[in-house]
Amino acid sequence: MVSASLQELFGDMGRLHVVVIGDVMLDNYWWGNVERISPEAPVPVVALHKRENRLGGAANVALNCRALGAKVTLATVTGDDPEGNILLRLCADAGIDTDLVMKSRSRPTTSKIRVLSRSQQMLRIDDEITDDLYTEEEHPFIDMVLRYLQRVKPQLVIFEDYNKGVLKQNVIERVIAHCREIGIVTAVDPKKKNFLAYKGVTIFKPNLKEVREGLYLPLDTVDAATLGEVHKKLGEALHHDITFITLSEKGVYYNNGFTSAILPAHLRNIADVSGAGDTVIATAALVYTLTRDIELMAKLSNLAGGLVCEELGVVTIKKDRLIKEASEKYFL
Repeated sequence: MVSASLQELFGDMGRLHVVVIGDVMLDNYWWGNVERISPEAPVPVVALHKRENRLGGAANVALNCRALGAKVTLATVTGDDPEGNILLRLCADAGIDTDLVMKSRSRPTTSKIRVLSRSQQMLRIDDEITDDLYTEEEHPFIDMVLRYLQRVKPQLVIFEDYNKGVLKQNVIERVIAHCREIGIVTAVDPKKKNFLAYKGVTIFKPNLKEVREGLYLPLDTVDAATLGEVHKKLGEALHHDITFITLSEKGVYYNNGFTSAILPAHLRNIADVSGAGDTVIATAALVYTLTRDIELMAKLSNLAGGLVCEELGVVTIKKDRLIKEASEKYFL
């Protein structure tokens, strides 16, 4: 039986409006069979039988927020190309608002082609430009986003940074400052390039690899004491509210300066970890915005990230399954 309080929490997500800002991708999956090796080179020949397009990067974070019931607006820059049009169509089909999507003639829509056979990825082809936004794109993008935040006042802004150029330091700083001024919760899934640019963010959610790279720490030992030092170092640089670190098979760690813990991962049949971080940041940010409860935030997002790892490719969290499992594990 599902806990009434848990059911109410997920029902309340429908009251939230979240703006997801960052690098979007079009994930293309090419499925086929391999029965022979090419006579031209020692490589397998894949006979294609299915192609599928999915939302990736910040668009996948937006999709996860939407799957959990929130109203979602996506803010990004895509190419003025067929891939960008496909991405916009997929967003429309999912009920994601794209009023804050700019098109650029100087950069393509980031797209990734994954070739799969017998549930295994054989090859990935990336088409992208990772240069920062040009000034003539950056300033209109910032102005558009700030005006929207001031007018609409969503409850939550999530930054999804894949180092593809949309989240320049000026974009990050201007948006966070405005959010703090008008009381909007902010959360970020950072990458190495802008790792310490997110000063004043509410929730800072790197993974262990990103912490090692961003702080230049070996972190040979992963325990509460070591991660407590990481939180301290991050706090000195960022002056943020919450450190939330995903630890892969070791679970997650949270710290807000008053309470902290490592929550172990749940036993899973792992098929693919792609996109799990997108699910974690979406779930964590929504739960915290509603409850201000960091333990509940960590528990539910830890569950959600594990659930999507059981399926091949980048997939979206299934709310009903998350509610059922959370009810069994935490709310009996």
